[in-house]
Amino acid sequence: MNVQAGDARKVALVFGGSRGIGAAAVERLAREGHAVAFTYVSRPDAAEALVSKVAVAGGAALAIQADSADPAAIRAAVEQAVAHFGGLDTVVVNAGILRLGSVDTVSLEELDQMIAINIRGVYLAIQAAIPHLPDGGRIVTIGSNTAVRTGHPGSSVYQFTKAAVAAMVKGIALDLAPRGISVNNVQPGPIDTDMNAGAIEMLAEKSPMRRVGRPAEIGGLIVWLAGPDAGYMTGESLTIDGGWVL
Repeated sequence: MNVQAGDARKVALVFGGSRGIGAAAVERLAREGHAVAFTYVSRPDAAEALVSKVAVAGGAALAIQADSADPAAIRAAVEQAVAHFGGLDTVVVNAGILRLGSVDTVSLEELDQMIAINIRGVYLAIQAAIPHLPDGGRIVTIGSNTAVRTGHPGSSVYQFTKAAVAAMVKGIALDLAPRGISVNNVQPGPIDTDMNAGAIEMLAEKSPMRRVGRPAEIGGLIVWLAGPDAGYMTGESLTIDGGWVL
């Protein structure tokens, strides 16, 4: 579905938007009036189901198959979203992977894959989007509360990739501040997603709130950062984890 001339909807692109936090972001952005493109790597059935769900609710969504480990695919996804919806106002970079392993067992392939997607892919997604964003546009990355004051054995690579995103956001925010483009990082704690499948009860027991977070709660923060009230906040990492790292 293309936005017609005169349609005042803003346009958002969510990298890694077919499930979990990404899907929640797609739904919330659409509910708030955005036309939303999102990328996925596998499970086209899940991606199309999300497009249909958004459409039934009166919104417009576009699923784009793109691997965030592939620089050309990242650029093509941005171009496709812009061409389909006629512009771009907000970018959410949620694509990321988790591979666990102690420092003596992580393979070079696993190391390179996490760096390629969790760090390089984030940077390249932002870089590709910048020429299309208007002054006052919004960029939101999805990090992790493991980037600050917490962690667990076997997560060293994932942790440093998310710490890198938190640092990256600060520098990019300064680059784009003259254009009024805000750049912020959301750092979720344990959330009820596929990534934590099988560990929900254990994580809930460790949480000060005795539960894990819901994807919709992260989606709500993303929507706020993409909205008009967040224009003066930039370069920040906002941790939303039920008090896990207080």
